[in-house]
Amino acid sequence: MIRKTVFGAALALLTTSAAFTVTPAQAADSTSVVKHYAELAHAKYEDSLRTAQALDKAIDALIAKPSQETLKAAKDAWIAARIPYQQTEVYRFGNPIVDEWEGKVNAWPLDEGLIDYVDASYGTESDENELYTANVIANPKIKINGEEFDATNITPETIQGLHEAGEIEANVATGYHAIEFLLWGQDLNGTGAGAGERPYTDYDKANCTHGNCDRRAAYLKAASTLLVSDLGDMVKAWGPDGEATKHVEADPKAGLTAILTGMGSLSYGELAGERMKLGLLLHDPEEEHDCFSDNTYASHLNDAIGIKSAYTGEYVRVDGTKMNGPSLSELVAAKDKALDTEMKGKLDATLAAMNAMADRAKKIEAYDQMIGEGNSQGNAVVQKAIDGLIDQTKTIERVVAALDLGTVELEGSDSLDNPDAVFK
Repeated sequence: MIRKTVFGAALALLTTSAAFTVTPAQAADSTSVVKHYAELAHAKYEDSLRTAQALDKAIDALIAKPSQETLKAAKDAWIAARIPYQQTEVYRFGNPIVDEWEGKVNAWPLDEGLIDYVDASYGTESDENELYTANVIANPKIKINGEEFDATNITPETIQGLHEAGEIEANVATGYHAIEFLLWGQDLNGTGAGAGERPYTDYDKANCTHGNCDRRAAYLKAASTLLVSDLGDMVKAWGPDGEATKHVEADPKAGLTAILTGMGSLSYGELAGERMKLGLLLHDPEEEHDCFSDNTYASHLNDAIGIKSAYTGEYVRVDGTKMNGPSLSELVAAKDKALDTEMKGKLDATLAAMNAMADRAKKIEAYDQMIGEGNSQGNAVVQKAIDGLIDQTKTIERVVAALDLGTVELEGSDSLDNPDAVFK
């Protein structure tokens, strides 16, 4: 689905109540801008790790004493953990180290029948995936490409072995979305109101629903443990002596290219195209990023916040402190003040559209309802955010040219570039 195109909620509260800390003033040049970009990456992945550790503790509490309260607390912790993580996604494109790692923690969509029980409406088989309903929680031993896979003991290593089993991308066994499914269960409401409704008794060994409560708990804990470990690896990678930091700082001009590649690819091909326009074209509630929890609006909003952060060099941490420093914005302003003003204006326009979408999600209807067929008002709200992302990408191209960075390759999407192909 992806092709290359060559081009020359909670956080809002934090930003209004933050205790601000400011890094010492420093003149912006390409070296200092790239250095600060790496510092922000480290801080964002640290926040992602800390909120994942809080999620892990909430999952421990759920497993130890299953109840409506402990299940809700785990769900709340998952939603909180998504805020800083989504703001790191701008680092994925342009940084091969991140892109190669990202699939372990944020791959989607997933064929959830690989992991656990599913509703009859899900079907029993897929021509594209022999593990479509393998249900490893119910079946300690399954066949993968004709070979027996032993999942008698569900550990982090076990589910690592299941991830993309059979070289099929939809066999997502690890990361945020596997955990999301295990907390919410399937969203069976289509474009109607409501998210997944997994009962807490799916973890209650004394009053177990849907069977295998012990194995389900083991899977959930393994996925949470692995998420913490994987995020810890990325914190190290973006530390002062980490592999990702050294790579991006080795050549400041290449570092600037990485920043703009991340901004443009996430804006255009990934977010506007694959995550938003595709679902809108198909009016398919399954084509939403956080499809079990109905948290998609927040994930999209935080992606947009992360894109702006890469340009302005500003980030509000989970503890409320604010980081800033030498920024791409300052470099552009020194070259062309009007272009910098244009870029910031378009980033703000996109955020306004995303916030309007988030406001609608909180007050009127969920994201999967907004993209539903016949919902002209909801469709228009989503389309406006898509339009903002596309428009800001055009200015990102101009920034590339103004900084004399040559050709920068951004991700494209059939949903935007060749929509007829989506229906074939």
